[in-house]
Amino acid sequence: MTELHVATLNIRNLADRWYERLPLVLSDFAALQPDVIGLQEVVYPLEQDRLIGAAGAGHYRAARWWAGRPEYGNSTLIREELPTSEPERLELSQGRSAGRIVIERDGVRVLFVNLHLHHEVPDEAIRDEQARIVLEWLAAAPPSDVGIVVGDFNAGPAEPAYARIAAAGFRSACLEANGNEPAVTWPSGLQGPAIDTDGEPSCLDYIWVRGAVRVLSARVVFDRPSIDDPGLYPSDHFGLSARLQIGGSPA
Repeated sequence: MTELHVATLNIRNLADRWYERLPLVLSDFAALQPDVIGLQEVVYPLEQDRLIGAAGAGHYRAARWWAGRPEYGNSTLIREELPTSEPERLELSQGRSAGRIVIERDGVRVLFVNLHLHHEVPDEAIRDEQARIVLEWLAAAPPSDVGIVVGDFNAGPAEPAYARIAAAGFRSACLEANGNEPAVTWPSGLQGPAIDTDGEPSCLDYIWVRGAVRVLSARVVFDRPSIDDPGLYPSDHFGLSARLQIGGSPA
């Protein structure tokens, strides 16, 4: 058995004071240094993902899956020493996508998926259908010992998409480690000209695990405001981090 440190964060593209937020993102990533992190709303021409990966002592490479348009989408940062497969992309409705890679760690094959589901509050059925398509895609994936799905699901714990993922055998890392989901992962408290105020504060971001994996700990990250500005956060979402024990018998 071995450990794997995973994380997720929606970085809010370049909107709402990106250049003011960037030092907070870099500082928190330099301290966190996960083995793999799923980022959502990445603007590729700005190299936002690679800039984040350059913070701290670790060396990372990026796997990208565009969404809606080729210069924008999701990105997964993986430590350079971890062997991975070629990235595969899944088209979803509403200009969204999911991507997957297989990571090998000490002989354990980990299927890692990073996604971003539809965001409009009333559209639970769309998110549920997107979750169904992702799960069907994973069912046809090459065999792996562990499955991990991270991202901004835009779905609270009471939504059908959440129930569908749990019914497929996935376990929420935060729920397993702490007995409950975070009360809020959106909104963070970030103040900016384009901030979305549609919807009640909720847990919308998750790290899901399945297979031969035990959740050692899970917590909210990227949640510290600027010392000088209480309305300045790394993003409009909080991130999540989980330390996992992988391999051996399924939990």
